Amino acid sequence: MSDYESWFYKTTGEKVVENLKRNFFNAFYFETADEASGFICSQISAGMTVAFGGSMTVRKMAIREKATECGAVLIDHGAPDLSSEERLEVMRRELTSDLFISSTNAVTMDGKLVNADGYGNRVAAMIFGPEKVIVVAGINKIVSNEKAALERIEQIAGPMNMKRLNRETPCTSDAICHDCRSVERGCRAYTIIRKRPSFTPMDVIIIGENMGM
Repeated sequence: MSDYESWFYKTTGEKVVENLKRNFFNAFYFETADEASGFICSQISAGMTVAFGGSMTVRKMAIREKATECGAVLIDHGAPDLSSEERLEVMRRELTSDLFISSTNAVTMDGKLVNADGYGNRVAAMIFGPEKVIVVAGINKIVSNEKAALERIEQIAGPMNMKRLNRETPCTSDAICHDCRSVERGCRAYTIIRKRPSFTPMDVIIIGENMGM
């Protein structure tokens, strides 16, 4: 990364962190995913129940593996070999975890979190239930405002996630959102968290690298 890229990411990230704090979030900027990972792992202890929203960012940071090394009890609906019924039950248990870790589809410059979810489990856990929530996002998730956040979901995050999950939706053919009526549509529940929910301690971590979709 060039010096000017590093400067731009840091300056932008720190502005967003400042505005997130104004919206009552605990917010932090880290230049690298490794630094952010170390911070997250410092909050995980043996016996703690740790749950995860579907996130390529968190997966790339190997937080699941590191949480296991710390002796945490994982509640993970993405675990292999779960039946549909078991997966649904795990999703419900995630809502009462000690720590819920996820990413977000977009972060606005004025410090809001914008998401679209298929089942609603991820956005539900971000708002209420777990003892604490950590949201981690790469610099590529930062957008100017709520309108741009929704456009990012339609133009980038939605189509890419549907392709990743092998869904049969129109956007997986042409990478364009059709606001479809497909039964496999993944963008069903939209949330805008403008201020930190009152009873949910939440850290929002901005990383000065491109992370996730």
